This record gives sequence, C-alpha cells and structure tokens, in this order.
Amino acid sequence: MKRITFSLILGACALGMNAQALKQQGTSAEQIVPKGWEHSEAEGDLNKDGIKDLVVLAKPNFKENMQTRDDGYEYNFNPYILAIYFGQEGGPFKQWKQYEDMFEPDSEWTSVNVDIEITERGTLNISPDHFASAGSYGTNQTTYTFRFQNGDFYLIGKECTEMSRSTGEMTTVSENYLTWKRQTIEDNAFEEVKKKEKWEKMEKEPLKKLGDEGLE
Repeated sequence: MKRITFSLILGACALGMNAQALKQQGTSAEQIVPKGWEHSEAEGDLNKDGIKDLVVLAKPNFKENMQTRDDGYEYNFNPYILAIYFGQEGGPFKQWKQYEDMFEPDSEWTSVNVDIEITERGTLNISPDHFASAGSYGTNQTTYTFRFQNGDFYLIGKECTEMSRSTGEMTTVSENYLTWKRQTIEDNAFEEVKKKEKWEKMEKEPLKKLGDEGLE
C-alpha cells in the first residue's frame, strides 16, 4: 500500500509540473506567462469595445519535449500555445480562449517561427514561418487574417508567398473570404521582371473559426 501511495504522489507531482499553464488573467504578458517560457505578444482592440486586448504566443519548456545535442545545444520541441485575452474596463486582461494544437512543433531539421499582429482595423494576423536547415530548395510564409465577429474569430483572408532559393522565382497567392476572390502574382526576387497578375473567383464556403484546424 505504501508503494502504491508513493507512486501516486510522484504521478501527481509530475502532472502538476506539466499542468503549469498560462494564467487566466494579468495586466501584462509577463504576468501571464510562466517564467522560463519564450513568448511574444500583440496588443490592440479585437472586439471593438474601445478597450485594448492582448494576444500571447508562448512556447513551454516542458522537459519531456526538450532534447540536448552532443555539442550541448538544446532543442525545444514543445509546440506554441496561442491565447487571447480581452481587456476589461479598469481591470486586468482576462483569458477568452487558449489554443494548443495549431502549430507543428520544431524538429531536428526544421524550425517554426510564428509572428502575431493586431492591425489598426482590429484584425489578428498570424504568420507561421517554416525554415528547413537541409533538404529544401524553397521558402514559404503564410499570413492568416482573423476577425472577431458573431462571438468568435473567423478566418477572413490568407496570403501565401513561395520562393525558390536557387532561381528567385516567387509566387504570392492572396485569398479574400469576404469577397471570395483570389489574386495570384508571379515575380522574381533576384531579377527585375514584369509581374504577372491573375484574379479568380472562388467558391463560397462557410468561414472557418480560429482553432478549427492547424496553421501550416
């Protein structure tokens, strides 16, 4: 019985360490994010109530997802956590929702860097950037634009740019899910060439919510 009890205590302690999470409220990202976690933040009015809101992007440092190379370099394979906090009149930011499965974690050969921005119009831009240290001849970056409406954040636009590292050939595809139009621009990052532009109509679909699927 003592052995079983001791095992349960150890399991509870481990669970408690792993359960360390973003705080439900705070006056700043520094108050919300646990010490030792990498993080970035963006501020602006997302829900159009005239009060500043906060978006936090944090990467935990749970040891089970850390790996040390022979030369001492430490990989952090923990995936990013995204959390949205709405501001309150005269009070702290209060968490509205937290998303934990939106981004692929880093691997030994690829890394994921994510930028977040709240625009002057109050939309939320999320831009995952995948970098491959080997085995890739191209780069790509996508920006997803979400707007708070009808009680949730909906995807209203997406822009993806792909470029060949060897030739400089670049293609940017912009999709607007309010007008349902797609713009494609072909250019070259290394040479001065005439841009090619094409517009297409898209088939209307229900708008996707933030968190419905991962962001590549």
